[in-house]
Amino acid sequence: MSRILAVAPALPDHAHAQAEITGMLADRLADEPAARAVLQRVHAASGISTRHLALPLEQYAGLDGFGETNALFVEHALPLAERAVTAALAEAGLAVDDVDHLFFTTVTGVQAPSLDALLATSMGFRDDLRRIPSFGLGCVAGAAGLARVHDYLAGHPTGVALLVSVELCSLTLQWDDRSMANVVGTGIFGDGAAAVVMVGEEHPLAIGARAAGRAVPRVVASRSALYPDSAEMIGWRVGSHGFSLMLAAGVPALIDGNFAGGVDALLASQGLERADVDEWIAHPGGPRILESFSAALDLAPGALAAAWETMDRVGNLSSAAVLHVLAAVGDRPTGTRALLFALGPGVTAELVLLEWS
Repeated sequence: MSRILAVAPALPDHAHAQAEITGMLADRLADEPAARAVLQRVHAASGISTRHLALPLEQYAGLDGFGETNALFVEHALPLAERAVTAALAEAGLAVDDVDHLFFTTVTGVQAPSLDALLATSMGFRDDLRRIPSFGLGCVAGAAGLARVHDYLAGHPTGVALLVSVELCSLTLQWDDRSMANVVGTGIFGDGAAAVVMVGEEHPLAIGARAAGRAVPRVVASRSALYPDSAEMIGWRVGSHGFSLMLAAGVPALIDGNFAGGVDALLASQGLERADVDEWIAHPGGPRILESFSAALDLAPGALAAAWETMDRVGNLSSAAVLHVLAAVGDRPTGTRALLFALGPGVTAELVLLEWS
């Protein structure tokens, strides 16, 4: 078992209304009236009111080339990650010297040494910090990161681990891509980060929480699924201009055919059923994705309210999004069970069963 002591979301300072972002994009992405109408309709139906961006809105029109945007990723992602980590450690009552393991994930920029190495240096982590940088999990990585950190802490029950996600989706903007995938992507993705502090069951803070009767979420179990014949549905096509979005219309059907079975299998492994789950913490991948999750699991209206609210407020933050939803759920009474889940390239699903205890 492992305990989640703190979840700290972070957002860039440049916040813009969805309609304002759409107007800026339409000037270059949709130069014909029909194309502009489609873009405006898709963006308006996104369920998003506001998104946060790494750069001032007017700077995006001048972006030119993968080299420039990737350099901007490193420049802006590092301080955003530092902000999230600082807040998470403060909430947990820990210092950087206490951290043994760092799982870092992003899918919107590349760097070697990876950004987690720069983060460890800038924040003064111990030189024996164990780092696992992850690229390619995409939107599923927030959930997968919780599961993989839990796996690490199972073997290091007195350890302290950090999960850090930083996604600057706006810097993957492709001005020459007129595909429907790009129209949808430019309407739903935002920028953001999150940091999660987790400890093993034998860490003094975990023991202290139990002794004090303070309810904190623990990871009970997890399940991964890689769906067959779905590699072209979600992901990036990487070329000389950077990342071009793959987002197929068949993803809802994929959820309908596969998702509920994985959920039921995970719950059954713990002697549980769907009715035993009190909170459903979903990755806010977009309106059709959330609707598909609800339909596949036959959830009551409002069951995914935290995901819908998060999507309205910040959009889809790729790997960081489900961690923002977890932060929005906040404290819960002892005995509360939650299923946290996300979908990403592969197509991969990751399910994490939590219990406040």
